[in-house]
Amino acid sequence: MTNITEAPATTEAGTQLPVVSHWIDGAERPSASGRTAPVYNPALGVETKRVALADQAEIDAAIASAQRGFEEWSRYSIAKRLTVLFRFRELLNERKGELAEIITSEHGKVLSDALGEINRGQEVVELATGFPHLTKGEFSEGASTGIDVYSIKQPLGVVGLISPFNFPAMVPMWFFPVAIAAGNAVVLKPSEKDPSASLWIAKLWKEAGLPDGVFTVLQGDKLAVDGLLNSPVVQSISFVGSTPIAQYIYETAAKNGKRVQALGGAKNHMLVLPDADLDLVADQAVNAGYGAAGERCMAVSVVLAVDGPPRAGSGASRSDVTAEPVGTVADELIRKISERIDRLKVGNGVGGPDGEPDLGPLISAEHKKKVSGYVDIAEADGAKIVVDGRTCTVEGGEDGFFFGPTLIDDLPTTSRAYQEEIFGPVLQVVRVKTFQEGIDLINSGQFGNGTAIFTNDGGAARRFQNEVQVGMIGINVPIPVPVAYHSFGGWKNSLFGDAKAYGVHGFDFFTREKAVTSRWLDPATHGGINLGFPQND
Repeated sequence: MTNITEAPATTEAGTQLPVVSHWIDGAERPSASGRTAPVYNPALGVETKRVALADQAEIDAAIASAQRGFEEWSRYSIAKRLTVLFRFRELLNERKGELAEIITSEHGKVLSDALGEINRGQEVVELATGFPHLTKGEFSEGASTGIDVYSIKQPLGVVGLISPFNFPAMVPMWFFPVAIAAGNAVVLKPSEKDPSASLWIAKLWKEAGLPDGVFTVLQGDKLAVDGLLNSPVVQSISFVGSTPIAQYIYETAAKNGKRVQALGGAKNHMLVLPDADLDLVADQAVNAGYGAAGERCMAVSVVLAVDGPPRAGSGASRSDVTAEPVGTVADELIRKISERIDRLKVGNGVGGPDGEPDLGPLISAEHKKKVSGYVDIAEADGAKIVVDGRTCTVEGGEDGFFFGPTLIDDLPTTSRAYQEEIFGPVLQVVRVKTFQEGIDLINSGQFGNGTAIFTNDGGAARRFQNEVQVGMIGINVPIPVPVAYHSFGGWKNSLFGDAKAYGVHGFDFFTREKAVTSRWLDPATHGGINLGFPQND
């Protein structure tokens, strides 16, 4: 549980900790609520600051400021909006290193990974600079005699964004560049665990020339979330997080008449056929399973290995293979992944004299306990813990929230450790007898976010993409996050609402269309009364 306090927090030395504030009316707004929550450096396990938790008065002030900002911004011409967007893009590209350092200090991820998430978010900023083309309406001249019909796309108004801890820059950037480009005003409620990135972004928008109120940051907990969900001023909600919260967000916001895109959890599978290059598979499974310490909704959690010996060209005869007999695909993958894990370095994300580690800590002590608990469940259910990250220690980070790469074999599919999202550096190997059994197992799960197949068989890959019930599919690609001009989102319990994030879906979500039927009569021919139903002629 979040440790909420009513009084200013201090260090052991008696120094008062700084408090991360709101951003309202184009400036930092210190909170008067008296409520704060801790913000940690996960690599050290030390509380470094507090974050304000809004009360109802501050929620109302943030939304009112956004409404004023919308009234001004929505009247800006396309040319003026483009100037601001391009300036924001330039500033972000120049200073993204600063933002990466902020992310690493509060989230814990490796610095290069923090920079990578900013670069992916930047792709959506660049997409948004093309908004004049993506928000154009259509025109039909002469739909009837003397009548033209055309459509126009207009912004919604004030829109709410509720973002998770795992990508404090990229996930908000999935939404706010598109929303702002389309003429809306944004109220962002970031995670309490790593809130400072949101303020840095707000200051950059200010420098880029965005009018006050168009980008507002509301720090807070469930009270702030509910304030956005229940406000009659807020027209839409965009959310990324766990499935139970996504479902709550969707049901509450939809009940209040809002548009909703609520992206939930995942349990992503990688199906490996016997003809796959197992060295490539092992590399990609390690990258996708352990990158960002597994704290991403597109991480590979389960490797489904189709039974049987590896086929020629699968990597089973390469130089790294010992003289030991070749086993099944699963046996070979276990061996190859284990070898690669031995070379991984866990440590402070900022790096040191020996360079940067491969993965940093988890976000909190509570989350570390949760991840460890799932490994305990797997072990109790009869799985083999091939590589155990529960005992991971890092020199100089003894109090940090580190959890080492973990590899589990023979995990029963009846186990909660298989069925539920773990959100940590835990990779599970499950053996299946056939290609069809693998597809059926993927389709039987509650989630449908991402999946991948590794094979050299084009026919199998095509069948997989057509039959698997998942929103984002990789073919020999382990983390199939779409580029910005496509759209991100899953199926089943991984997405609530009708619109995915960014791409064309994003612009459709943040605009609404009007159809206009226009007639300018010829003074020489107009006139007459006709009470019948209008006819086209």
